[in-house]
Amino acid sequence: MPIGLLGKKLGQTRVYDSKGVLIPVTVVAVGPNRVIQVKTQESDGYNSVQLGFDDQKESRLTKPLLGHMKKHNAAPVKRIKEFRDFSIEVKSGDTVGANIFAVGDFVDAIGVTKGRGFEGVMKRHNFRGGDATHGAKGWRRRSGAIGQRLFPGTVMRGMKMPGHMGQVQRTTQNLQVVQVRESENILLIKGAIPGSNDDYVIIREAKKLPKGSQRAKLRFEPVSAVKAKSAGVAAKAAAKKK
Repeated sequence: MPIGLLGKKLGQTRVYDSKGVLIPVTVVAVGPNRVIQVKTQESDGYNSVQLGFDDQKESRLTKPLLGHMKKHNAAPVKRIKEFRDFSIEVKSGDTVGANIFAVGDFVDAIGVTKGRGFEGVMKRHNFRGGDATHGAKGWRRRSGAIGQRLFPGTVMRGMKMPGHMGQVQRTTQNLQVVQVRESENILLIKGAIPGSNDDYVIIREAKKLPKGSQRAKLRFEPVSAVKAKSAGVAAKAAAKKK
């Protein structure tokens, strides 16, 4: 069952592990997340937990949202996210934070990428561009032909062309939690996360490497331990053949 938190990307830095290896990390503030509403199969037809993050003034909320907050005796927040089948048992008014994750867990980070404005095809789609020599003129950074001559005589839908780049939701999967700073409600996550500093992000349990799964355990084990296991399995197989 998945777990997750709303957070804010604070920036990037690097830390050393116990062996002195330098690890690049992204610092994410993930709490406190307040439990606004707990939905159940009996009351709503499905199980989920609604979390809120980052305090907000009442005057800046819409009336429907403010009414929803007051109905569940929750403080106004800037961001709300619903997590289906939340595996931790909570009730309205509770708070959850960084301690629901542990060092070595794998997570998916969901955020909105940085906006790049209007970009050409070379930057936006990694086009090669035109020749700079042999009589080519005016085609250095252009895409070339985009349509057909006779049939169907139009530009196909979805053609890669210049346009707005960035500012879209993206998910980075299977990032490892390097440190959990429970007192500060901060996670240090190995690698990069979409978005600018101070952007809101969602940190959830990795779908492909869920917490406690054999794949996650195997990936987190030292290489020497994995090799030793493989050698043991090979030795057993050889003994059976004899």
